[in-house]
This record gives sequence, structure tokens and C-alpha cells, in this order.
Amino acid sequence: MSVKVNLHRSLASLTNGQTVVEVNGDTVGQCLEQLATRFPRLKKRLFEKDGALSRILEIYINGESTYPDELATTVKDGDELHTVVLIFGG
Repeated sequence: MSVKVNLHRSLASLTNGQTVVEVNGDTVGQCLEQLATRFPRLKKRLFEKDGALSRILEIYINGESTYPDELATTVKDGDELHTVVLIFGG
């Protein structure tokens, strides 16, 4: 099943400038793992050391938040994932 992952521009340097990448998977986690396999430098930005979704990312499917089950959320053919980088500071 084909899913488009729309990457935040700050991640494009890790994907050879691509901001939209098509992947296959049944869940958000599988899609992001496939993305990280294709672009290994991206893995540290997508996942924490324990395999959880990075604390600086929020994932949306077709405009809907995947929180709190981000990686386990199911996707279907034609869905679009959007990565949003959270900004912290004070």
C-alpha cells in the first residue's frame, strides 16, 4: 500500500532534498521505518533510542493528529503523512 510522507523542510537535507517520499506500510511506524531504511541519517531524527517516535515530531494522517498512538496508528493506501517539527524554547 502506497503512502506519501510529507517531510518538514528541516529534514530534507537528510533525504537528498526530497520533501515528499512514497513508502509502503500498514502503520505509521512501518512507514517511518521504511523511510529510515531508505535514508539512514533520518533515523535519529524520527526515533528515540528506545524506538519511540522522536519527542520533537508530531505526525498527522490526512490532517488528523495520530497522538497518542502515533506509531501504531494504521494507514491505508493513498494516505498522506505529514511530519511537524515541534519547537521548544522560552
